[in-house]
Amino acid sequence: MDKTLFESLKQGLKEAGAIRRGELAPGRVTEINIPDAKTVRAKVGLSQSEFAQLIGVKVATLRNWEQHRRQPTGPAAALLTIVEKEPEAALRALHS
Repeated sequence: MDKTLFESLKQGLKEAGAIRRGELAPGRVTEINIPDAKTVRAKVGLSQSEFAQLIGVKVATLRNWEQHRRQPTGPAAALLTIVEKEPEAALRALHS
């Protein structure tokens, strides 16, 4: 590995540690707003089992999201956002 690259990576790790400890402010902060699963499900008027089947997750997973024991991540969070913003289009696409 190039010595310059190694030193740059080492410096980046030191900065990450300082940010985590609160000693340094991050250069930028990205906030991801994940919609509330229960609110989204209520908006489309489906039962837990119907909604879980529609979006391809287990009912237990949906319950964990709704009871805030866990948060949806990645594609599941994106799908909930789509269903929240465009419920008719999402239901058409997922039902076909």
